[in-house]
Amino acid sequence: MVDYVQVTLEPQGPSREKDTTAAASAVAKTIGNPGAPVCIELFSDFQCPACKIFHEIILPMILTDYVITGKAYIVNHEFPLNMHAYSRVAANYATAAAQVGKYQTVADALFRNQQEWGTSGKVWDTVASALTPAEQQKVQALAQDPAILSQVQQDFDLGMAQPVRQTPTLFVSRGAKRYAFPGPAQDNYTILKSLIDQLLK
Repeated sequence: MVDYVQVTLEPQGPSREKDTTAAASAVAKTIGNPGAPVCIELFSDFQCPACKIFHEIILPMILTDYVITGKAYIVNHEFPLNMHAYSRVAANYATAAAQVGKYQTVADALFRNQQEWGTSGKVWDTVASALTPAEQQKVQALAQDPAILSQVQQDFDLGMAQPVRQTPTLFVSRGAKRYAFPGPAQDNYTILKSLIDQLLK
């Protein structure tokens, strides 16, 4: 059973400037070629059980079917929910890791060990296991940098403006066509695939 997390907050309406900054900061968290025709924006929470399932089961399918083939690329956005005690800390570390080219490596570790750090609160132990000593030092410093904290908040504000009401949520777009796809999972992947295929025509 997939545990979807519902978001009940109302959108805050962040400024266009913040949206632009958030989009620019997402470059370091992009998978695939930004020149691909379809863009898939992913809003997720590292402590969300449904996001773990998406990351480990559905994301590899999207990568195989669309990203590796150059048909689409993925932009990761942080959407740490207040109900999860350590999700923002995890998002801060992952965003910091993006600055040393290790976003996906750290994301893999965080989702793989979600239950462990989600219970103990030892987020850094999981993050550190995915980094070299030199990278650990850089990421620890960057995770406290106001610019990194701001990037995570900008991602969250961008999600609120959409609005994102559950995690994970995808926004699939090509040109002016843009569609929300909340709760991507095994049982609706064929629908998601049809949507992407339609945009590719």
